[in-house]
Amino acid sequence: MNPLLVSVALLVGLGQTGSSESPWNFAELSRSPRVFPAEGFKAEGVQALFLEGLPYRGKPTRVFAWYGTPGRKNGEKLPAVVLVHGGGGTAFDEWVRVWNRHGYAAIALDLEGHVPPQASPQPPKRGQPLSGHAWSGPSRQGIFDDIEQPIEDQWMYHAVADVVLADSYLRSLPEIDPERIGLTGISWGGILASVVVGVDGRFKFAVPVYGCGFLMDADNHYARRYEAMTREEADRCRRLWDGSSYLGRAKMPILWVSGTNDQHFPLNILQRSYRAAAGPQTLCIRIGMRHGHQPGWAPEEIYAFADSLVRGGRPLVRITGQGSQGNRAWVGFDPRTPPVRAELNLTTDTSHWSQRRWITQPARIDPAAAKASAVVPAGATAWYFNLSDTRGLTVSSPHVSNAPGTASGSMVRLLERATLPFPASAEETLCTADAPRR
Repeated sequence: MNPLLVSVALLVGLGQTGSSESPWNFAELSRSPRVFPAEGFKAEGVQALFLEGLPYRGKPTRVFAWYGTPGRKNGEKLPAVVLVHGGGGTAFDEWVRVWNRHGYAAIALDLEGHVPPQASPQPPKRGQPLSGHAWSGPSRQGIFDDIEQPIEDQWMYHAVADVVLADSYLRSLPEIDPERIGLTGISWGGILASVVVGVDGRFKFAVPVYGCGFLMDADNHYARRYEAMTREEADRCRRLWDGSSYLGRAKMPILWVSGTNDQHFPLNILQRSYRAAAGPQTLCIRIGMRHGHQPGWAPEEIYAFADSLVRGGRPLVRITGQGSQGNRAWVGFDPRTPPVRAELNLTTDTSHWSQRRWITQPARIDPAAAKASAVVPAGATAWYFNLSDTRGLTVSSPHVSNAPGTASGSMVRLLERATLPFPASAEETLCTADAPRR
């Protein structure tokens, strides 16, 4: 038996618990991996390296990564972040530099057994082949197309483990403050982040972009893939590899960033994901946000969120509750993080989430009551508020659905947990969620 396949009785590191099928030995993964030079790979301001991964089919593996740090004073300990790419992506040196410019050390991994085609500030174009290497582990095969393989040979097993190992590597570095490390992932990286947050509780924050859990209920290519599995395979896939099995153990603050019309991760499964998470949740939902790596790391809310948790930065607006009375909906906010602009976003469509047309109308802010409110027009099938501060940084309330023929949901209260506790373009690269990687 592979020594890294363990029962829940062994998954107790750092307060972790897990289901009986949790396949990772956290005690092993919490040790810093061996590091090897990545000769011949150079990019501005970052270092290329290989981290030792888990064995694959009896052979050792290595994971390519870019690592970079901002300037620091003598003896200063830096905050850091692990960067997890989406489908069709790789380790992006530019993504590392973006976080470096915001004051963070960062490590970007390639989780599909590749090395970048070249050291370039531009992500590879869609369809541009990526090169393999002699020490690669498994590549992602479609949407869980390797579910019939032994657990230790499946891509998700290795990808999650590699992210945890990257966290362990950062913690071993003398320039890194191990108590100030976060995680962010884009598209498939968000799927992975939704699992990792329940496996590695050491992260101080997480930012899944687009990707989430509950893929079996997405009403798109993910759900169709589950439907094509046998019942046993579908149940195994959900329990092992879907965030729905892990988010309940995620106690760190999480910021969910996505768009209203994302075809891969619709709002209904995004909502189920943030409701399932155990810790404080914050949302940033943009109308029509493009799906890609650069659009996924562009929102400044991501960096302000991280700063508020590990650098003493000013927090985002904090939403405290929501509801409605008659046809007027409202959302409450912490008066210590007041918004200066409020909008109600609504749709009257009943089609798939990715195809709905959204309308924005102003909402009225009442500072004395610490609420923003607006009239919800008749026929609205879903709505939510966006609240923005003086920096133009925006947070969102959970969306409210009002299916035709149902009650209006007077005094609906959907916010089961408040958001953060108040603390004392270059060419787009698509994150193709269903692109086969063989």
